Amino acid sequence: MLTSICGINWGDEGKGRMVDLLSRDYDIVCRYQGGNNAGHTVINERGKFVLNLLPSGILRENVVNVLGLGMVIDIRHLTEEANRLRAQGIKITPENLKISDRATITMPYHVLLDCLEEDRLAGKKFGSTRRGIAPAYADRYMKKAFRMGELLDPDRMYEKAKDIAEWKNLTVAGGYRHAAVTAEEIVEYLKTYGEPLKDYICDVGQYLNEAHAAGKKIMFEAQLGALRDVDFGILPYTSSSSTIAAYAPIGAGVPNLRLDKSIGIMKAYSSCVGEGPFTAEYFGEKAVKLRELGGEYGAATGRPRRVGPFDAVASRYGIRCQAADEIALTKLDILSGYEEIEICTAYELDGKVIREFPYPDALDRCKPVFEKVKGWNCDISSCRKPSDLPKEALGYIALLEELCACNIVYVSVGAERDAFVKMK
Repeated sequence: MLTSICGINWGDEGKGRMVDLLSRDYDIVCRYQGGNNAGHTVINERGKFVLNLLPSGILRENVVNVLGLGMVIDIRHLTEEANRLRAQGIKITPENLKISDRATITMPYHVLLDCLEEDRLAGKKFGSTRRGIAPAYADRYMKKAFRMGELLDPDRMYEKAKDIAEWKNLTVAGGYRHAAVTAEEIVEYLKTYGEPLKDYICDVGQYLNEAHAAGKKIMFEAQLGALRDVDFGILPYTSSSSTIAAYAPIGAGVPNLRLDKSIGIMKAYSSCVGEGPFTAEYFGEKAVKLRELGGEYGAATGRPRRVGPFDAVASRYGIRCQAADEIALTKLDILSGYEEIEICTAYELDGKVIREFPYPDALDRCKPVFEKVKGWNCDISSCRKPSDLPKEALGYIALLEELCACNIVYVSVGAERDAFVKMK
């Protein structure tokens, strides 16, 4: 069984929470793209955990976790994240964490270039997390990146580092007029933070193929959502990787395998971190109320998230991009304080009502078309089966299913591991 857990919207849908829940039935959890530019927050009986690079399956002792070749890995951040989790009582060893030898390393000069470019763009910035993701992916496709497997042969690093430093300084020093990068500091960084990771680096493609042949169940954990995909998202306000479920086997290292199921994660309302068009966005007191109720602050950066009502137009598009077979709806409990709930059911573009998500350049001209439904205005956090939910909540779920044409199978009513309702 190969299952993808993927985001339907702009990211921050609660994928980590659902991976933590559903990984009880899987042997392996694999991250297949992205870096430490987003976070998955998980709350369970062991505490509260914020994960940036490590898969959410790391919180289950019987699950093997994989960082796939489609990722860009900040090795300093990974080392610090692993040590923080160990301090919280989480076991991390080469037996339960495997890192692809083909994954790209995010270097300090990538972070530097990310920050320099965002500063140069000023009011036209893309809303980067300033963690070097775009420059790392750019170097990957320029074939000038360091890969994790190179950490296993440190004697060969210096010659490549000299070439990379010379090339990078054409931009760092020659373009941005910043202090030059040196080969010595590149090698020192790779040795310092690469040494603790050597025993974890392997051919994860071989490992996953053997596991699949042995009947192991594999879950692929995505970062961000469909609207942040580099091809299908709201370019240029996207990530630099493919967040799409179809990419999961490729980014994991097993392009020969096919998904059996795609589970899409979406919130009962909308949220978005960073710049770019967000048609259904709330402002003023409406935004403050929803943000505070939902605790909508970025797990990776702490930035306040932009918020709004459920966006059926964007969600239908995301479900199509992710080929979602079923949906897990998160944070339904956050809407419990509303007597009336708004839903964005369509957009108005140049005076015409549209129900299909448009080309990104048109989004700035789109206005939301809202409809209101009756809220339930009561606490649902203790509900554990459909019959426990008030009829208004059941009606809201049914309406979202109708608007999105996809079955909602799981509904989370709290942040804790067991705070969910299985609808079907």
